[in-house]
Amino acid sequence: MPRDYYEVLGVARTATDDEIKKAYRKLARQYHPDRNPGDKQAEARFKETQDAYDVLSDKTKRQHYDQYGFNGPESFGGFGGGGHAEGVDLNEILRRFAGGFGGGQAGFSEEGAEDLSHLFSGMRSRRGRSRRTVPTMEPVETELPVPFLTAARGGSVSFRIEDRTLEVKVPAGAEEGKKLRLQGQGPGGADLVVKLKIEPHPYYRREGKDLYLEVPLTVSEAVLGTKIDVPTLGGERLSVTIKPGASSGSKRRLPRYGIDGGDMYLEIKIVTPSTLDVRSRELMEEFARLNPQNPRQGAPWA
Repeated sequence: MPRDYYEVLGVARTATDDEIKKAYRKLARQYHPDRNPGDKQAEARFKETQDAYDVLSDKTKRQHYDQYGFNGPESFGGFGGGGHAEGVDLNEILRRFAGGFGGGQAGFSEEGAEDLSHLFSGMRSRRGRSRRTVPTMEPVETELPVPFLTAARGGSVSFRIEDRTLEVKVPAGAEEGKKLRLQGQGPGGADLVVKLKIEPHPYYRREGKDLYLEVPLTVSEAVLGTKIDVPTLGGERLSVTIKPGASSGSKRRLPRYGIDGGDMYLEIKIVTPSTLDVRSRELMEEFARLNPQNPRQGAPWA
């Protein structure tokens, strides 16, 4: 005899539809085959949970079950229409049918009952195969914010779904919009599809596997050249030589200092002083006289 369906779901006989559904989802997630590969006991519990929910979630079936239990009329009505004939003595049922028709009519004798029992056996076999079919659940998609450096270097990100904390392993070089599938981790045991949303970085800009870093220079540094220390993705600092004559907007390439074998580019930005004293202005005017230049010559709009 199967276990009481209310006991299987762990709810009271007065449980509401919502309470039954919530209990079912929790157990289905816990015992789903995708979360317990090869575990026969978990598979049996999942089937038992599914059977209990099939009956208790249906108003008519639940009323019949509450009134008759496993041995009520619905247990053998229609040969395979939602009954539980496996909990009944089939020969005894047929003997009762035979008694109801006088006990001597053809096909309803005690011997006839034994001969007809294979029909019920066939029904049990077909229903048994039906219950072993695991229902297909649609995957559930969610968006997960990922720190810039975690996406670039790889790492783990934890997040909560329902009443659980899950951890996602983000591969190095993961890009915006990449989807990771977690089998059986969604509501009701469905697969969970996690879509990555890469958070911005305070100073790095990313294009594919390449990194871009803006480097401010003074006028004198741009004209005369200089050495600067710049941060790298690995956390160390790299000393870089800027050649004389650097222009604002020009780039310096650092091979393989980008993401997952990509490059890193330093973007030069020349910053002029907001104020000049008298002597500095005189020197700049002298510099302009000694180095006449028209940077707009040749521009398409000049």
